[in-house]
Amino acid sequence: MSIEIIVPALGESVTEATVTKWFKATGDAVELDEPLVELETDKVAVEVNAQAAGVLAEIAAEAGTDVEVGGLLGSIEEGAAPAVKPSPPAAAPQPVVAPAKAKAVPAPAAPIAAPAPMPGMPLSPAVRKLVEENRLDAAMIPATGKGGRLVKGDVLAFLENGGGQAPAPAPASREPAAREVGVRETGAREERVKMTRLRRLIAKRLKEAQNTAAMLTTFNEADMSAVMEIRTRVQDDFVKKHGVKLGFMSFFVKACVVALREIPEVNAEIDGEHIVYKNHYDIGVAVGTEQGLVVPVLRDAEAKGFAEIEAEIADLASRARSGKLTIDDLTGGTFTITNGGIYGSLLSTPILNPPQSGILGMHAITKRPVVIDDQVVVRPMMNLALSYDHRMVDGREAVTFLVRVKQCIEAPDRILLEV
Repeated sequence: MSIEIIVPALGESVTEATVTKWFKATGDAVELDEPLVELETDKVAVEVNAQAAGVLAEIAAEAGTDVEVGGLLGSIEEGAAPAVKPSPPAAAPQPVVAPAKAKAVPAPAAPIAAPAPMPGMPLSPAVRKLVEENRLDAAMIPATGKGGRLVKGDVLAFLENGGGQAPAPAPASREPAAREVGVRETGAREERVKMTRLRRLIAKRLKEAQNTAAMLTTFNEADMSAVMEIRTRVQDDFVKKHGVKLGFMSFFVKACVVALREIPEVNAEIDGEHIVYKNHYDIGVAVGTEQGLVVPVLRDAEAKGFAEIEAEIADLASRARSGKLTIDDLTGGTFTITNGGIYGSLLSTPILNPPQSGILGMHAITKRPVVIDDQVVVRPMMNLALSYDHRMVDGREAVTFLVRVKQCIEAPDRILLEV
């Protein structure tokens, strides 16, 4: 019985995905609930598992193909066993009569040819580039990779053995060939790679933020001495009790909650001709991954303690880097915090995360001279930046918000007392 592999529901408002890779090849045995194929949506990577045990009979959507929800990915032949090629029968031994006074010389063993790549097997970017540059037929190259996959070493060995000799180029014309307007030539010095669905979404949303919101940024700086002193003093006890380190992010999350309660416009969004004020504080925390920037959401931050915030942020960051976030993890934030300081940034203008009206940018902590009580002293300082949507947040509210965050960071007891 043949069972179709269908693109599952991918979450609210998500209708398309891109096939990133197959874990199985046609003809491979599959077990019930075994991951078969990985899909990349606008927000997360999703694995599609086998609904029955059997053999992967067909791959209908190769890696790199865009598919819609409900679309066909392939099929499984339920209960079938993988085909095993029978070994050729051994040749009957032939009597050998050696000529008189002559020594028998054994014939050289015939080389065992590696199997050609399986039809339909996707090529990696590096392999595809070598094949195209040398005008080779991938089906003619012996493959040694797992499951009949063609690897880069196979192509290089094929070329070294004289395979793929390209025909001599035709004599160059005296007149230069006309180049198509707007088309860039690619060669050894450049590589053209299709944008991932996540990268396309990031580009779209960032441009949307610029085109839609009236975005401005206001700046301030915070003396990190008090927070750093607390972390040094209680870190060991904090780790022993809660099993997680006390970082800077929990202080900024709690400080932002205090400021958002006082300035509700920064925790609101525009919906048509209405402003929607949020009475909950779901803080997005930007996380950089190899695939791009994602913003998982810390729910109900106002109800969580420092240990809960640190543990949840660590979990979200870990799942973001391993591609295990869900749609729910990435939706519904009311305000965002991004920390460019971990990469060494001293000052930046963070871009809004639509439809939110505010985002706080943290930066690197640097020691520099400041004036306190008419004395020049050296303090660990951090630049802070608040980008906001000027359509509903005025300059007074934006500056007041950032000052409240600064006050809470420089005197953390304000966070506990909510003053």
